[in-house]
Amino acid sequence: MMANEGIKKQTFAMSLLVALAFEGKIATSFQSSRQGGRFVRQFLSRSTSLCAKGGGKKPKNAYADTILLPQTDFSQRANAIKREPELQEYWKSIDLYSKLSSDAESRSAERFVLHDGPPYANGDLHIGHALNKLLKDFINRHQILKGKQVHYVPGWDCHGLPIELKVLQTMKSKERQGLTPIALRERAATFAKETVEKQSASFQRYGVIGDFDNPYLTLLPEYEAAQIRVFGEMYKQGFIFRGRKPVHWSPSSRTALAEAELEYPEGHVSKSIYVALDVVSPSEELQQHVGSGNLKVAIWTTTPWTIPANLAVAINPELEYCVVDAHPNVLDGQSKLLVAKGLVESLETKFDLSDGDNLKVIASFNGSSLVGTSYQHPLYERQSPVIAGGDYITTESGTGLVHTAPGHGQEDYLTGLKNGLELLSPVDDVGRFTVEAGSSTIVGDDLVGKSVLGEGNIAVIEALEEAGALLKAEDYGHKYPYDWRTKKPTIFRATDQWFASVEGFRDDALKAVDSVQWIPDVGKNRINSFIESRGDWCISRQRSWGVPIPVFYDKETGGTQVLLDEDTLEHIQSIFAEQGSDAWWKLDVVDLLPNKYKSEADKWTKGTDTMDVWFDSGSSWAGVVQERANKEKGLSYPADIYLEGSDQHRGWFQSSLLTSVAANKGQAPYKAVLTHGFVLDEKGFKMSKSLGNVVNPLQVIEGGNNRKLEPAYGADVLRLWVSSVDYAGDVRVGSNIIKQTFESYRKLRNTARYLIGNLDDYNPSTDAIPYDDLPSMDKWMLGTLTKVLNEVDDAYSNYQFSRATNEILRFATADLSNFYLDVAKDRLYISAIDDFRRRSCQTVLHKLLEGFAKSFAPILPHMAEDIWQNLPYKAEGDNSSVFEGGVPAELLSYSEFDKERWELIRDVRTDANQVLELARQDKLVGASLDAAAYIYTEDEIIRKVLGELDGDEHIISPAVKTNGVDELRTALMISQVHLVDSELDVTSACDSTYTAKGELSGCTIGVKKAEGKKCGRCWFYDTNVGPHGKCHGDDLCQKCVNAIDSWEDKTGQHV
Repeated sequence: MMANEGIKKQTFAMSLLVALAFEGKIATSFQSSRQGGRFVRQFLSRSTSLCAKGGGKKPKNAYADTILLPQTDFSQRANAIKREPELQEYWKSIDLYSKLSSDAESRSAERFVLHDGPPYANGDLHIGHALNKLLKDFINRHQILKGKQVHYVPGWDCHGLPIELKVLQTMKSKERQGLTPIALRERAATFAKETVEKQSASFQRYGVIGDFDNPYLTLLPEYEAAQIRVFGEMYKQGFIFRGRKPVHWSPSSRTALAEAELEYPEGHVSKSIYVALDVVSPSEELQQHVGSGNLKVAIWTTTPWTIPANLAVAINPELEYCVVDAHPNVLDGQSKLLVAKGLVESLETKFDLSDGDNLKVIASFNGSSLVGTSYQHPLYERQSPVIAGGDYITTESGTGLVHTAPGHGQEDYLTGLKNGLELLSPVDDVGRFTVEAGSSTIVGDDLVGKSVLGEGNIAVIEALEEAGALLKAEDYGHKYPYDWRTKKPTIFRATDQWFASVEGFRDDALKAVDSVQWIPDVGKNRINSFIESRGDWCISRQRSWGVPIPVFYDKETGGTQVLLDEDTLEHIQSIFAEQGSDAWWKLDVVDLLPNKYKSEADKWTKGTDTMDVWFDSGSSWAGVVQERANKEKGLSYPADIYLEGSDQHRGWFQSSLLTSVAANKGQAPYKAVLTHGFVLDEKGFKMSKSLGNVVNPLQVIEGGNNRKLEPAYGADVLRLWVSSVDYAGDVRVGSNIIKQTFESYRKLRNTARYLIGNLDDYNPSTDAIPYDDLPSMDKWMLGTLTKVLNEVDDAYSNYQFSRATNEILRFATADLSNFYLDVAKDRLYISAIDDFRRRSCQTVLHKLLEGFAKSFAPILPHMAEDIWQNLPYKAEGDNSSVFEGGVPAELLSYSEFDKERWELIRDVRTDANQVLELARQDKLVGASLDAAAYIYTEDEIIRKVLGELDGDEHIISPAVKTNGVDELRTALMISQVHLVDSELDVTSACDSTYTAKGELSGCTIGVKKAEGKKCGRCWFYDTNVGPHGKCHGDDLCQKCVNAIDSWEDKTGQHV
């Protein structure tokens, strides 16, 4: 009795062990080496459990060796820190990228080009880089599996101030003082190339596939030559010009900036001022109404430092203006003020008038009637006019009369241009007042040399107060442009610069926008708004590290006359193609000039400005996509897609579009544009070192110093995080999110391990069952596989990676783990080796494994490749990598089969499991096989379906009533299933505690303890368990007796 009880405990332990193995909770249920014995067999054969009494060892379970448990070298633990680099080395050893490209080319496959937006080569990568590059890699790998000829050339932006600053930070003060432009350029180039190598290694560690042996760098000679070609095409068409205009200027960087080089941080506060300007000559209508009394024009500005450059006051001709009478609490109490009528009430508040104490309107005018009035500047001996401005003048704030300094504002400049005003900009490169701001009637030369963003600003306010012109000064919070590199405020300042006239090709650019697919759709609105509102693009920079603007200036005229034509451009382009842009600094003027101009070399001097880095990267369509658009290099123009952060609508997307449209007769450089959001921490905060919330992608992959707190998750877990987020908006990441992602990764890996392990003795060429002969459940599973693969493919094709990931995880959990693979254990482990039930299941597992691996290969390439390298059979054809051969057409073409039937069975199974759980809690049963189920339904259709799956009374092989697969006993994993004729039959057989009406199926289901004895091998209960005339034992069902006979015949061993 004790021995029998021990065997029961032992077989239960085996049951539990296998169940746990499938759920991935332990690793040892699978054979770790095909040379050794299975763990479960060893567990059973060692018989280490003690009897309840006496402490003796239990006898060996005689049937352990006949149970066909999974075997595989595919480890449950990924050991990614070791295994992933091994797989990457394997890809390199077979030159996978080139092999895939050449194979696709040999088939004349369609080309696919995702053009890489170049990151700055100025430091370590962050999690945002990982998000960007991995999204690109998902797309490329999916296109590879679609059979396309994929060419991906990673690139780097190597010029510009960020790199220049990095170089200067490494140098001592004395070194900087003696630094020549060419020495700086050499240091910058070295730094950029070293950074490219580091970043390239990191991208490849992420698992990114591409032509990393031949990347594009904006400092390469062929790239710089192509950039000069783009510049030249735009110049020849009249789109490039030199002019003096106000531009965004960074005093901290001492250079002009483009809009894309600005940022607008929260919390900026300016000093705003209200100023009264003495009217010296009113317009005719103004004179008629107010005479020539003490009248002042009221203006408002948030940049007091621009008052020395004031040359006019602008009004909106469409607005109504008025004169308000003098008020004792305003200025000197004697002055009338000219203001917009719609702002009178607002000004009463600004001037701190008490309730009921109002500014009295004594006359009203249309704005146009004020034009012709002149006023006296409060700080200088000059008079200026009131002029007509535009609709930028509103009654939303201020006074409705706008202080106009053409040298310090875009609208001011345009208004001044219409009215013939000069450009006065008394500010130098570092943001200090020049001598032009001197000779003030109030403070003399005190302003000269003062910083306009600091003490100079305050000094102007104090001077206005001393002059009796200051109505009010207050703090004003608003958006203000900062230099995105130095994080310091910028100014508007008129300087001589080179510009691209967007107005000249704006309409063509907007038409090109319409030809592009924007994902999401809002991207089209964003870039349209930027192009519609964009003024002339300032493309010159006052720096040494960049591609020079290839212009020569006349020495005698001080640069008024320039030499720039088709001949000089072609000559410079050819020089740069051979020697790079360093030649501009290394060669003399005579060597840089074409033959026709060499004789007058002494007349010219080289320009020192370099091009905006957005012009650099914006020319990549020419320097990369066009330059490499041939059979050998495989690219094609325009590119199929650009993918970057949503901020690039005003950056790279725009600069690429503008240069391509201008130089290529309206052609957009891309067919589609996809954008992603930014990465925040788990709480939704922006990452910063000061907050300690920065997530380092390499640390996620390789782990931190304390591996318990900072495990090495591997690249695939990082990739799975990227694929699981909705990247259309901002995304979050942190240690908890990565841990959750890792759990999803484990589920997929364990599912794959189960599939591989159960195919250990399967040979597709000899053991496969033809589709037409497969049981209904297996055909249903294959139809489900096809549906899932097509759904995943559609999600990938529409760049919906989280949708693809969710579908794969759902399939692995709901369809496979929770149903098909769970039900398959009986067929795979207990059947005879060559039993039809087993081979038909393995036939399906074979398809599932390959489809499963291919489905997530774009997202999890290392796991997919690891699966492929551990296939227990040879892959079809010469497909040594999972990425070769694409997704077999067969896997995508199985029809849906008996879908309604198996959905119903799964509903019944779910309902039955809920009742079983109640019985388990009360210890009526342990495993589901300990139970018998009684099922009733009044629905005739459901009853018919269940009846078709009603199996034999006893567990026999071969089955008589069914095929042994499509039956309720195995589908529900319950030893006995009774279809009864009424609810009363259910409640009569089962305790009401364990009876319920299913929420999903509507069936009334009851469970009770199964009848008969438990088979010592398969654990099913049957009243027919016994010796069956064999010497194997007296605790076997007839099916297991046949399976053991088959095993003995197959192996030559005996139980």
